[in-house]
Amino acid sequence: MKYFKLLIVILIITSVAACTANKSAIEPQTSGKPAAVTDNTTASLQNYTDSILVNGLQRSYLVHLPASYDKSRPWPLVIVLHGGGSEAKTMDPLTDFNALADKQGFVVVYPEAYKHLITGPGLSQHWNDGRGDPGIKAQAENIDDVAFISALIDHLVQNLTIDEEMVYATGISNGAFMSNRLGCELSDKIAAIAPVAGNIPQKTASIWSPSRSVSVLIINGTEDPVVPFNGGDVSSLSLKTGKVISVADTVKFWVSKDGCLAAPETEQLPHLNPNDSTSTIVERYTGCRNGTEVVLYKVNGGGHTWPGGLQYMSEKLIGQTSRDFSATETIWQFFKLHPMKQ
Repeated sequence: MKYFKLLIVILIITSVAACTANKSAIEPQTSGKPAAVTDNTTASLQNYTDSILVNGLQRSYLVHLPASYDKSRPWPLVIVLHGGGSEAKTMDPLTDFNALADKQGFVVVYPEAYKHLITGPGLSQHWNDGRGDPGIKAQAENIDDVAFISALIDHLVQNLTIDEEMVYATGISNGAFMSNRLGCELSDKIAAIAPVAGNIPQKTASIWSPSRSVSVLIINGTEDPVVPFNGGDVSSLSLKTGKVISVADTVKFWVSKDGCLAAPETEQLPHLNPNDSTSTIVERYTGCRNGTEVVLYKVNGGGHTWPGGLQYMSEKLIGQTSRDFSATETIWQFFKLHPMKQ
């Protein structure tokens, strides 16, 4: 019965991917680095797909190079992780990261999670994010996604002249859980993370311990029907897929790990859209080690959504998308202010 429910969830998410495909700016070309990307060459807007072998598995990813890309200088890298049951090509339609990368000048990579259960693109991909759910094969088989992302960073640093002090990770839902995991287990390579609609799994909250301080931007809706704001079971259509701690405890986790002051600075964001009933409070935790920072965007009335992004399902299923700020622009502004400091 659990797998039948999982199938329903996967099919719904896949239908969302199909609906967003027309908006996608990611059109994979031939596998491998595009021929136009050469030393001292300014490339035009580029999107390509490639793969690397990690622990015996061929792992794939999509890359977007900004229009001004020139291999003669180092570039920031933003790793964008899709949600469970989704796929890499859905993330730009959701977030518009490609357009922002062109304006601001950074490389975006969209890794592909491990596939299972059903053949075909995007039907069954999940990250091993630490929840330990036996119904998710990547977690049941303990697929080493941390090793994948680590190897991917090394590969892109070598081939695309990436600034190793400006490597960042973000994602939604399953991708947000995975962002938290990367911040803890790959803190030697990742300067900052920005999980959206995803807390820290209960099973790992007392285990994870980053080797260095990591700046963290957390974005969560208080009315998220999938990942509970106050912690508990992660669920969709009554299918439970592991437990998470609350957003408040996730913030405390990172404030403690980064050695920040306990009392935050708070502000209320302006309400910009009269058709949007959400409101957002920002909590900033400063005084952290090595110039890091922990920030929470608490979206009152917000759902399992990407603020400022695509309303990829009806509000009845996933809740409201805030229009008071752009998560994508907010994340990038946060990232570029927090390069890695040794």
